[in-house]
Amino acid sequence: MANIKSAIKRIETTKKKTLQNKSKKSALKTTLKKYEVALAENAEQTEDLLKDAVKSLDKAASKGLIHKNAAARKKSRLIAKLHKAQAVEATQA
Repeated sequence: MANIKSAIKRIETTKKKTLQNKSKKSALKTTLKKYEVALAENAEQTEDLLKDAVKSLDKAASKGLIHKNAAARKKSRLIAKLHKAQAVEATQA
């Protein structure tokens, strides 16, 4: 345990930030999973969920929650999955 007042304060601040970051990362993962499930079920709101997922990835990257390249990679993969699903749907129709 820290003895210096500033070190004690830093520990408390770090704990608070860690909890906030965990919460935000969890919300991000939930948003991405909702999109994946909707895509698998060929749901109507897939494009709206994609928009939400991209928005949350951009926010997370701008806040430093995830790296900007990781956000770009995930967005690219989400969009590629949508295009692939639409192509399969078009060939089946």
